[in-house]
Amino acid sequence: MGKSIVKDPGLADKGKLKIEWVENFMPILKEIRKTFEKEKPFKNKTIAAILHLEAKTAALLRVLADAGATVSTTSANPETTDDSVAAALAEHPNIHVYSWRGETIEEYWENINRVLDHKPDIIIDDGADGIVLVHQERTELLDKIMGGCEETTTGVTRIKNLEREGKLRFPVIAVNDAKMKHLFDNRFGTAESSIFGILNATNLMIAGKTVVVAGFGWCGRGLASRLKGMGAKVIVCEVDPIKALEACMEGYQVMKMIDAVKQADIVITVTGVNKVVRKEHFEVAKDKCIFCNAGHFDVEVCIPDLEKLATKKKKTRYFGLPYNDYLVEEYELKDGRKLYLLAKGRLVNIVAGQGHPAEVMDFSFSLQALSAKYVLENHSKLEPKVYKVPEEIDKMVAELKLKSMGIEIDQLTPEQEEYVKSYEVGT
Repeated sequence: MGKSIVKDPGLADKGKLKIEWVENFMPILKEIRKTFEKEKPFKNKTIAAILHLEAKTAALLRVLADAGATVSTTSANPETTDDSVAAALAEHPNIHVYSWRGETIEEYWENINRVLDHKPDIIIDDGADGIVLVHQERTELLDKIMGGCEETTTGVTRIKNLEREGKLRFPVIAVNDAKMKHLFDNRFGTAESSIFGILNATNLMIAGKTVVVAGFGWCGRGLASRLKGMGAKVIVCEVDPIKALEACMEGYQVMKMIDAVKQADIVITVTGVNKVVRKEHFEVAKDKCIFCNAGHFDVEVCIPDLEKLATKKKKTRYFGLPYNDYLVEEYELKDGRKLYLLAKGRLVNIVAGQGHPAEVMDFSFSLQALSAKYVLENHSKLEPKVYKVPEEIDKMVAELKLKSMGIEIDQLTPEQEEYVKSYEVGT
């Protein structure tokens, strides 16, 4: 285990300013930090954090490190590291960083292995690459690991597959499934950050455009709602008949992708499924249609199909820090139509944006911190299964947020509580 490996240590001061900014708008995590600094719950413990390495993530990692943990970290995606934030984190005495934007796939896995080389007691994951790798290739670590926490829908699905196959070896808290996560992070966070990423990458209007949202889970619901509010004509594509009907009842057009893409100015995939947009869709897509993905992996827009169909390709829309990259790729087809791909088909909200707003990530990362503490305190009683976030933790996060906003709510009186419990209601 060597020292931190980041792109440019000289960027640390810029990263510190970004971290300080978001910490000002994360009051729940601030309250948790006060308690953790006193109690030091993670003293002499090592936490591996495989999360999108940007400013809000840094706020969480600093809380864990100041709670006594040794933290090793890398990004959950080769393109989602903010190099200035990584440099700032690397200066913390209890945090080891192995991450930079633009990693090759080989470097990405090398960095995850570097994180795991610290022999973690707890893994905090986003997409489950770390947890799956431990079960497949780093099995020597299994006996030491108390448990894990998983941030995303995609990751929870992968870990539940391990559980179903009888291969899961330690308990994992499905942070994604907490109400304070998916009702806010997935619905509101994904919507705002993805739209920001699209606007940032393109400098084009949403109003008046036809936008196709593929997937009507919590992320898709939020995206469709925000896009509609900005004046877009929204079409929803779904494979689940219940969700499709829900989208219809919400006032959206619902149709197959093969029909929707003929009208689309923008297509956003948010499904967790591969090849949502593929050859037959590109062949009939409207000229200058923009494709982007808000799902965890870069498989939803089938880039190999797009590459095969294109006669010309060029990168465009270059941005400096924190991106240092081209955010749009133009593909010209043999009939002269031009199709555009944003953020290399990866998470448009982070690769071309700045990730979810600080206030939303305050919910999610507070859940992560408290769930990690729960794993630490209860791992001996937990089976190797996927668990929900305890309800008391979910409610605690909501209560702390309301308190920070100066909002008070009613409580049931003892008489009302007895009434609710009674069989003799409504008589």
